[in-house]
Amino acid sequence: MALFKKRTSGKPGEWYYCLEHKKVEEGPECPAKNRFGPYTSREEAAHAMETARERNLEWDTDPRWHDRTGDRTSDGPAGGDDPGDQDGFGR
Repeated sequence: MALFKKRTSGKPGEWYYCLEHKKVEEGPECPAKNRFGPYTSREEAAHAMETARERNLEWDTDPRWHDRTGDRTSDGPAGGDDPGDQDGFGR
């Protein structure tokens, strides 16, 4: 038996989308690890998965977040593909 009940964080009037139950909740009903939010309205929380998909697509297609292919410099990771690299430290 637990001596202390785990409390969720947040306030009534804030809206969340529960990833486990796939439903909108007012105030936190489920643990933070299982929810998106808070959102300012029920409608906004209802579109949480769509918003996440759009943001992921923006992230995946943002050229600032992708490595340049074939751009190898001395600042790159150790152990480059140089055949003369005997010890794996780019020397």
